[in-house]
Amino acid sequence: MSEHGSTPRTAENPAIPRLRVVFMGTPALARTVLAALASAPGIEIVGVAVQPDKPVGRNLQLTPPPVKVEALERGLPVFQPTKARDPEFIAQMKTLEPDLVVVAAYGQILPQALLDVPRLGCLNVHTSLLPRWRGAAPIQWALAEGDAETGVTIMRMEAGLDTGPTISEARTPIGDDDTGQTLHDRLAAVGARLLVETIPRYVAGELPPRPQPAEGMTHARKITREDGRLDFTQPARRLWLRTRAFTPWPGAFCQVPGEPTPKLLKVHRVATDDSVSAVPGTIVSAGRDGIVVACGSGGLRLLEVQPEGGKRMTAGQFAAGHRPTRLE
Repeated sequence: MSEHGSTPRTAENPAIPRLRVVFMGTPALARTVLAALASAPGIEIVGVAVQPDKPVGRNLQLTPPPVKVEALERGLPVFQPTKARDPEFIAQMKTLEPDLVVVAAYGQILPQALLDVPRLGCLNVHTSLLPRWRGAAPIQWALAEGDAETGVTIMRMEAGLDTGPTISEARTPIGDDDTGQTLHDRLAAVGARLLVETIPRYVAGELPPRPQPAEGMTHARKITREDGRLDFTQPARRLWLRTRAFTPWPGAFCQVPGEPTPKLLKVHRVATDDSVSAVPGTIVSAGRDGIVVACGSGGLRLLEVQPEGGKRMTAGQFAAGHRPTRLE
């Protein structure tokens, strides 16, 4: 139960105070979680912390993050500190007297002074099966490294990077058709549902936090644009995985040799061809069925591409107009 006697009661049971919750998150995934949390019975969102607005697009128009949009639509108070460790922000959080802080893809490591504010601690919605893929980009790296499954872990936060004890988890298989985007969307829904199911049991003491296993830890570093570059000296399967993992961003790409400079070729959809054996980067066939490029082992069949300055098209359409002999 909340310690705040003036806290509004739930409609279901007026005798039970609602749980005072501060939510911290920024991107679209976190918006899905916030929407579910704000609609859950027994929860009162007393504040939403989100990263500052950022310039977006060619015109660099200052744009609010998805979580801020959701919060404002629901009439929730919004806080946008430059740094979560700012003393002024931590003081603001203390005045809200939260029972619980919930974090989903906020984008900063929280200091101990902030973790100590809520009486029931801080819960994090992390999109991997911890301790595998701690860090910034767990969804993409699970796919890029060929994991058969992934999921969401609800953990109680501590000062380390995703090192806190776990409370609950939900699993989902990774299919051959999954991309970074489809997996993101599915895990957002899974995480939102798991959080809403977990909170009342956690508050009731039914789900005590458990230390993470000592073995099996991997780090999901932040993705850079260069991660999307296709290195044809690598096995075809590895490039197939990375093309899917880095959709929509940074996207897979390679270059078409040419004068005076090579031209960028974005690669949107691929398949593998295990029968190919040739010098990596060599185009061994090109036609309606796509462009087959030799890799370190096997071949990569490009199915949909987008030439520099052009529109997305089938690889066959691109080959008919360009007739490249190799890619790099």
